[in-house]
Amino acid sequence: MSRLYSDIFTTRKQDESGDLTRLRPKFVCEQVNFWYGAKQALFDIDVTILEKSVLALIGPSGCGKSTFIRMLNRMNDLIDGTRTDGKITLDGKNINAADVNLVDLRRRVGMVFQKSNPFPKTVYENVVYGPRVAGVRDRARLDFTAERCLKQAALWDEVKDRLSHSALDLSGGQQQRLCIARSLATDPEVLLMDEPASALDPKSTTKIEDLIDDLKRQYTIVIVTHNMQQAARVSDSTAFFYEGRVIETGPTRQIFTKPNKKQTEDYITGRFG
Repeated sequence: MSRLYSDIFTTRKQDESGDLTRLRPKFVCEQVNFWYGAKQALFDIDVTILEKSVLALIGPSGCGKSTFIRMLNRMNDLIDGTRTDGKITLDGKNINAADVNLVDLRRRVGMVFQKSNPFPKTVYENVVYGPRVAGVRDRARLDFTAERCLKQAALWDEVKDRLSHSALDLSGGQQQRLCIARSLATDPEVLLMDEPASALDPKSTTKIEDLIDDLKRQYTIVIVTHNMQQAARVSDSTAFFYEGRVIETGPTRQIFTKPNKKQTEDYITGRFG
């Protein structure tokens, strides 16, 4: 199995020192369980997410990856009848504590969905939507934010002359990068990405992957993906989910070349899933 992903790890742009110990924990999840009504979806989840790195969540459809990622900014709270126990801390603070401000939490922990969802507004208004809602009215500040975030999302050169055009006129890959720029405009610390490239062509997917590699210098990133090669290319750590449980976590190189669990090896090599 070590040969299966060897080409990816020999050509990756990321630092391959394998030393993640220098990074401090951003999120720590301890014995986390989650229910949709009477149905338990996650069981005893223990995962640590390191700052300014990329964690990939892999596993078959319906195994709990998206449910887990939505727990990190409490998006699941919007679903009636859900329940959580265990402990999830962000910078040491329990995000499920009664005094947590959900608006602030979701500002700090932004999210990019599988299907791009630009607003039916101009490119410019999409990017500055968050700051406007937060009360920013100064045009110079909004202009600066729009340019900064579009540059961070590797989109500025493609749209700088089309800022007043509808965002819906952009290509699918451009719309997804615009949604990333919109997320960055609220100055998050963490970006959650739920299969951000699954609906894109290979060229657009490569741009998203390059963007993730650039963004991790400033942000902590968690990405859900069904694409094993993509997980190997972009992530520093990987967590393998199966039937609502975390089977194994560790540095991505180790998970993909020398996993500790036979079940992990079987999934990565395509024997099931």
